[in-house]
Amino acid sequence: MEEQHILFQEKQRFKQFWLWALLLGIASVFWAGFIYQVVLGGVLGNRPVPDIQLSILLALVGFGLPFFFYRMTLTTTVTPGMLQIRLRPFHLKPVRIPLHTVRDLEKVTYDPIREYGGWGIRWGANGKAYSMSGREGVLLRFYTRESLLIGSQRPKELLQAIAQAKTLGKGIAE
Repeated sequence: MEEQHILFQEKQRFKQFWLWALLLGIASVFWAGFIYQVVLGGVLGNRPVPDIQLSILLALVGFGLPFFFYRMTLTTTVTPGMLQIRLRPFHLKPVRIPLHTVRDLEKVTYDPIREYGGWGIRWGANGKAYSMSGREGVLLRFYTRESLLIGSQRPKELLQAIAQAKTLGKGIAE
């Protein structure tokens, strides 16, 4: 199998302070309940959850939820003629977008909450979006009239790489 030349690659994680404060706040409630009931022998409420269930909840929410968000990454890779996007753990394989299907592209500043309803894999009035943090990205418009926004911390470099890959891929697509 032939190895493709990578023109651009970016890995992003959730960096929003408010998100991590919320996640760690929720996890700390389960930690506090576990310590109070299981370790110190106290009773939480007048109908306490059994210790084994509280231990399972601690594993799922106290460890699992923050770990899940920590491991979530958006990887954008541009090679000649191809754009690949992978949002782990949701995509087992990268979503491959042949660049010959892209009509035009532009660097944009957008409002993730207002235009797409947040970060992650989102659908909005303007089409589909893949984003992790920030307000900048590259908007792709396809010949099918669909559009796709790719959030990026380096949108100018991503735009240039996609434009270059589209040109280099013309010989590959034919």
